Amino acid sequence: MITAFVMPALYIGGLATLLAVIILVAERYLMDYGEVELTINDEKKLKVKGGNTVLGTLKEHRIFIPSACGGRATCGYCKVKAVSGFAELLPTEAPLLTEEEIADSVRLSCQIKIKNDVAIEIPEEFFRIKEFHAVVDSIADLTYDIKQFCFRLVEPESIAYKAGQYIQFQAPEYGENTASVYRAYSMCGIPKRNDCVDLMVRLVPEGIATTYLHKHLSAGDEVTFTGPYGDFYLRDTDRRMICVAGGSGMAPIRSILLSMSKEQIAIKEPIFFFGARSKRDLFLVDEWWQFEKDNPGFKFVPVLSQPDPDDNWDGDTGSVVEIVGKYVQELSEAEAYLCGGPGLLNACIGALTKMKMPEERIYYDKF
Repeated sequence: MITAFVMPALYIGGLATLLAVIILVAERYLMDYGEVELTINDEKKLKVKGGNTVLGTLKEHRIFIPSACGGRATCGYCKVKAVSGFAELLPTEAPLLTEEEIADSVRLSCQIKIKNDVAIEIPEEFFRIKEFHAVVDSIADLTYDIKQFCFRLVEPESIAYKAGQYIQFQAPEYGENTASVYRAYSMCGIPKRNDCVDLMVRLVPEGIATTYLHKHLSAGDEVTFTGPYGDFYLRDTDRRMICVAGGSGMAPIRSILLSMSKEQIAIKEPIFFFGARSKRDLFLVDEWWQFEKDNPGFKFVPVLSQPDPDDNWDGDTGSVVEIVGKYVQELSEAEAYLCGGPGLLNACIGALTKMKMPEERIYYDKF
């Protein structure tokens, strides 16, 4: 009885998948859209080959759009305004756009393809994003699954960025990976040292880019990335800072706080809550204790969610989000800087807004 229902469903599902593959192959190899015109901001006109996505086409012309997920329609960063020439909104776009954005013809550039003359609008700052070529200066182990990378810039020889921003690293073809991919990583260094880019990268099982970084890169190797990207940077206010991060999410928080100290920007009584699972997941702790001594008013709070019995941990234990409430309560005049996975971000936003922090003063890059 069950088989009678399951087999047709499997057959239909398999047929639908096969048809989708055939359509994609046919569109890629059989459909020739020829040369079409792409107009940008009503002034820049490019002759381009039709059939590629807006994101890919712009990249070919050295115009780099933020795309933290590498064009997989999961981050929602690669938004452009579609002025004319595009088909209807796709189901893959709608979940990542607000009603206001949809009404204003905002689209995901990784999903919409150029099949005829089209026009778009993009922020002017996108034209300032560059492609960089660098060499691996050093690689250091921070934990068993997090490494710190220092890339020395070759061309261009310097980068101008704000502490907290990120780059998109290109993992080339290697092993069974048959195409280059881009992934977003926050910078953890100090912008004044503009001849290098420093990253903290956690190894993600079967992750294309993290596997390449951890297992295929050596000192002296050449790398390529684009940037800088992101709206996650220190705001020019005198509000108290609440910083929360987990794992390699320490990177942009470190960049912001070290930059404040280096540039002698008044430390706004920040508390940095850093969450890890057990003691072996903690790193740079001594650096933060020293930072606490050197910067009166700053407090570092490491939190372990599941300390091992051998850790002999006497610090805060539990959810890092819950521990925030142990140290601060009313945050209507404060601001927050967050970096971590979606679960951590969502939980923090919920907890902070309950403590009366306006959501528009909670800053993060969601990737």
